[in-house]
Amino acid sequence: MDAFVVGSVTMLEVLAVFVSAVSGGLAAVRKRFDAFGVLVLAWVAGLGGGVLRDLLIGDTPPVGVSSWRLVVAALAAGVLIFFFHPGLERMRRTVLVLDAAAMALFVLQGTTKALGLGSGVLTAVVVGVLTAVGGGILRDVLTGEVPLVFADRQLYAVPALVGAGLVAALWRLELLAPWNAVLVVVLVFAFRMLSVARGWAVPPAGPGWTARWGRG
Repeated sequence: MDAFVVGSVTMLEVLAVFVSAVSGGLAAVRKRFDAFGVLVLAWVAGLGGGVLRDLLIGDTPPVGVSSWRLVVAALAAGVLIFFFHPGLERMRRTVLVLDAAAMALFVLQGTTKALGLGSGVLTAVVVGVLTAVGGGILRDVLTGEVPLVFADRQLYAVPALVGAGLVAALWRLELLAPWNAVLVVVLVFAFRMLSVARGWAVPPAGPGWTARWGRG
């Protein structure tokens, strides 16, 4: 099981990093960054969560500087955005779907990596969520924006938390297998996309804090 999950997700992680890096490149273009800034922000969005994960669990040097495949994937996304961003801007819905898929993959990969290196359940869950949302947080901070995971009230971190918790529970019970690992990824992805489609949101601070569970 360990080899299947970690190995499979490592191959899929190249695609996940690429898709996440696309979001970083687009954010840089919107802020009118130069070519270097686009590449840096693509790298941060694609690999920032993995770097934070590896630093937390003591797996150094982190993948953001040690895995040439992942670095190339992130930089390739930056180059693609720099030259073809008008067309990609028109594909926002597609990018949103791919971003949700990348987030779900990062949850599984981050959680299983932490557990495989001997982390406890709580640590693994936190690491899994951070792997999924860390790149986006760093991206928004570097562009001077309040991170979407805090301000936009969308259910982004919540599906990641549910997925990481399920993976950790299955691992602890020695029930984690390829089929249910894939099922968790599909569940996280579906949860994220359904929350977008239905307009689900987390409660804001202050009066009227009740969550909006669906509209229309």
